[in-house]
Amino acid sequence: MTITTRAAICREPGRPWEIADLELDEPKANEVRIKFHAAGLCHSDDHIQKGDAPMRFPVVGGHEGAGVVDAVGEGVTRVAVGDHVVCSFIPACGQCRYCSTGHQNLCDEGKNASTGEFPDGTFRFHSGGEDFGGLCVLGTFSQYGVVSEWSCITIPEDIPFDVASLVGCGVPTGWGTAVHAAGVRAGETVVVYGAGGVGSNAVQGARYAGAKNVVVVDPVEFKRDMAKVFGATHTFADPEAAKEFVVETTWGQLADHALITVGVLHDEVIANALDIVGKNGKVTITAVGDGYVDAPAGQFIGYQRRAQGAIFGACNPLYDVPRLLGLYRSGDLKLDELITRRYSLDEINQGYQDMLDGKNIRGVIVHEH
Repeated sequence: MTITTRAAICREPGRPWEIADLELDEPKANEVRIKFHAAGLCHSDDHIQKGDAPMRFPVVGGHEGAGVVDAVGEGVTRVAVGDHVVCSFIPACGQCRYCSTGHQNLCDEGKNASTGEFPDGTFRFHSGGEDFGGLCVLGTFSQYGVVSEWSCITIPEDIPFDVASLVGCGVPTGWGTAVHAAGVRAGETVVVYGAGGVGSNAVQGARYAGAKNVVVVDPVEFKRDMAKVFGATHTFADPEAAKEFVVETTWGQLADHALITVGVLHDEVIANALDIVGKNGKVTITAVGDGYVDAPAGQFIGYQRRAQGAIFGACNPLYDVPRLLGLYRSGDLKLDELITRRYSLDEINQGYQDMLDGKNIRGVIVHEH
């Protein structure tokens, strides 16, 4: 039976989010319906709304979400009605080449993320005969959503939904950028460019991995102050001051790692990152934007530098999300501190404006039911 759900939608690039009542189909085979309780305001959704990244419109926003399984379609085995779940913004089928070789972040089932349509070419959100895609085939800015079972990860019932929503993207993306993609090791010097919702977790990951120096570069004072809460040893407002410190503290050997987790990727931050790593240094890019790696080959060859991209922090969501929640429960990972403010669905545009103004590490939508 079709139900009605209240959702934040974007009809075309550049238009603000608007609230609408949509029709939501029942789940088909291997699909589940989730009653969402919380959704994270990730910067990626703002990129979609601004038109910075390709996406089919109209779209229901939101790719970080947690809630309770409300109904299941035929053949579902991963979850059951009543389970508490968080959605992985990249599904993990467990069967494709990438899942089966330990690269769930590259699962082939993520191929429809930019269209919001299911593998059979259909949609579950509708209004007035028009089909609405869900961002990453999720759409967590809706009270209810129908998603693939491959996008669901069960979580303990004592984990708050607002906290749980963040481990669907921002937390593992940042943490994994340091721990998995970069491979930070004990005693190393790490420079993190950008200390927002992803960068703060890159800081936590680097520190937990044992980095001696975790240097943060961010122009916003509030974010620099919060970075210290998450484990940064030194913070700077500009890259020049950061490099001067790194040169001095490493006796000229420079940093082992530079992690780019800025809100909008650009050429200058890539150049700064390449300039701050020394011999065998690695630059790991986890950001959305138009930046280019524009450097002579000799800059890589002579120092054996490396530059790489990373998605989902090279995490395996079915394994890493529960592990991160375990670290949260033991007090080794700070998640409550990431949430600067909670918003109602009606306040979504204000939430994103606060993010752009540097007021939030992460805002969270709390759905009313």
